[in-house]
Amino acid sequence: MRFAIDIDSTLHPYWDQLAEIAKRRYGVDLPYDTQSTWAIDALAPEQLKAVVDETHSPEHVLTAEPYPGAVEAIARWHEQGHFIHITSHRALETHGQTAEWLEQIGLPHDELYCSYDKITRCVELQIDVLIDDSPDNLRRAVEVGITAATLEHPWNRDLPDVISAPDWPTLAHRLESCLK
Repeated sequence: MRFAIDIDSTLHPYWDQLAEIAKRRYGVDLPYDTQSTWAIDALAPEQLKAVVDETHSPEHVLTAEPYPGAVEAIARWHEQGHFIHITSHRALETHGQTAEWLEQIGLPHDELYCSYDKITRCVELQIDVLIDDSPDNLRRAVEVGITAATLEHPWNRDLPDVISAPDWPTLAHRLESCLK
């Protein structure tokens, strides 16, 4: 089995970082519970880019705490011989600190790819399962025949044909049938 796994809001809670920086920089509240789409309209595009860039700075990347059970589930898959492709919608310049973070948290993987087009890379790698939080990526994965899975967030809870769960242990359990 070949897995592609996103980082922000998939391997670690990301929204808190994003919301804290938006509040500090621009005085804008970004309440998680009311974020019903993946779009963030409360910030101008250049403001959102500045906030995201700051969340991907070494100080934020290296202090992120993985969701409980995430590293353990992925390590188990890797030990079973499954290919683990870590993919993130991050600028190429963030590759170094992202790789350092994966090492720091002990997450085994076969490849790390920072890019803005995950699905093309997933198709190139013949990925079987994409675990991501982006509704767009999840829909596109399903369209190209990749099993899509996610942790449930307000912006992706009701996507058809997507395996979803409230936490990593439950998600890993729900994906067991794919591993056979």
